Amino acid sequence: MSNKETETYCPKSRADWRQWLARNHASEQSVWLVYFRTSTKVASVTWSEAVDEALCFGWIDSTKKTIDEERYMQYFSRRKPNSMWSRVNKEKIDQLIQNNQMTQAGLVSIATAKQNGSWTFLDEIEALVIPDDLAAALANHQGAMDYFDGLSKSAKKILLHWVISAKRPETRQKRVLEIAENASENLKPKQFR
Repeated sequence: MSNKETETYCPKSRADWRQWLARNHASEQSVWLVYFRTSTKVASVTWSEAVDEALCFGWIDSTKKTIDEERYMQYFSRRKPNSMWSRVNKEKIDQLIQNNQMTQAGLVSIATAKQNGSWTFLDEIEALVIPDDLAAALANHQGAMDYFDGLSKSAKKILLHWVISAKRPETRQKRVLEIAENASENLKPKQFR
């Protein structure tokens, strides 16, 4: 994601950004989108507008970087087939579909996600559903469940994602145990402290 390798683009409006995507979504892999801060009063697309238009074309937002006091940039790229869909982006998609703004490329990315499971992968995490194996491990370590319950929603989501994203059963089991053991000592696993 180096801006030395990736073009930058500074749209003056949502329509300008949509036109860039219409011309480039299939031929470019990514772009650094430049925004002007609202305090500058310079015409610029907003973050929400930029994400909406990216979703319409099967693209996704990522890393933000400050350029200077007036501008920052954000990395946008084609959505990978197994990229997970957040609740916020799925809600945006519902609205974009209702408003007939989606393109074929965007609809294909949704169909792919629904087919491969990445559309619903984050649903239980965002609903803060504790998997049975983690609940059992927390219950088996004194004070662990109380500590876990006391974590912020965002901290819980990070830990739940860590468990659910394990590719092998052994890795998942190791992560579950690490969370439970650390929680019994009122700690998060070392890499999350």
